[in-house]
Amino acid sequence: MLNQNNLLVKLNNAGVKKNNKWLVKGVSLEIHKGQIVTLIGPNGSGKTTTAKIVLDIFKIDEGELIKNTNKLAYVPQKIAIDWTLPLRVFDFMTLTCKLKISEIEDALSLTGVVGHLYNDIRKLSGGEFQRVLIARAIAKKPELLILDEPVQGVDYSGEIALYNLIKKISKDFNCGILLISHDLHFVMSATDHVICLNGHICCSGAPSVVSKNPAYLELFGERTSSTLSLYEHKHDHTHDSDGSISK
Repeated sequence: MLNQNNLLVKLNNAGVKKNNKWLVKGVSLEIHKGQIVTLIGPNGSGKTTTAKIVLDIFKIDEGELIKNTNKLAYVPQKIAIDWTLPLRVFDFMTLTCKLKISEIEDALSLTGVVGHLYNDIRKLSGGEFQRVLIARAIAKKPELLILDEPVQGVDYSGEIALYNLIKKISKDFNCGILLISHDLHFVMSATDHVICLNGHICCSGAPSVVSKNPAYLELFGERTSSTLSLYEHKHDHTHDSDGSISK
């Protein structure tokens, strides 16, 4: 049973509408200190939208957002950088906020890239750059860390190392983590709570519960059939061709 004193963020039947169509609707979730909650679903299912609701970037059109912390950090799926400009890791870490050198070194040490402190970010590998992004997010020791596809563009061995790092961050900082991931293996092995989205919540629960109540197969097809079995997915609404909810 989760301690409600550790509750960081709660959504109650939250929905966001754009151009008279629901991007997400009826989303409820809780994130507690030291807990990893993973959002999974097909492209366009509302994962990033839900993350931006939690960040209060997107204002909800219905439902409720309860936030018990303002110490949030976000690592987006994509970040716009002018790669023609020389930029050291140190400079990148301090672009939008002031950090002590000790804070920078501690964060880079935790993510395993402190040796690149004065290196040009253009010379980093994909995995090294992701570690710098995560270091930049955790340098101020957030209570809630939101990671949108943090292993994108990283090779398989690098993915495993990054997911192990994410678990370590959750443990060491006792921070809540909202993770957007397509990696079902990680979801099933390291996440505390899984939420499957397709504009709405298709299913949710502990990985062991979700794996026995296989809603994923409807969305992800045969690539999950070895670990998940089919269940009857009942709708009280319909989806348009773009995946939005029409009613």
